[in-house]
Amino acid sequence: MVDGPDVPGGCWVHFSAIEMGGYRQLTPGQPVLFHAEATDQDGFRFRAITVWPEGGEPTDPSTAHGSSTGHRNSLVLGLDQPEDPGMR
Repeated sequence: MVDGPDVPGGCWVHFSAIEMGGYRQLTPGQPVLFHAEATDQDGFRFRAITVWPEGGEPTDPSTAHGSSTGHRNSLVLGLDQPEDPGMR
């Protein structure tokens, strides 16, 4: 959870929202910057979209200022063509 004046009652944070190099871990009391959206998430009225340590920048700056207010994921699948055209 992160807390701030713009998110009364705190803000739910998932591990995947933490943007920093190396092992992504926050410690209690650590100053952070974050972007959040209003939602109902596990009893919280806000959910963090991106969180990064104060004094730093997100490792992927596009996630901090994207046009979406939600977390985005992408997946690209490639399929191998069968060697025998008769196989399907």
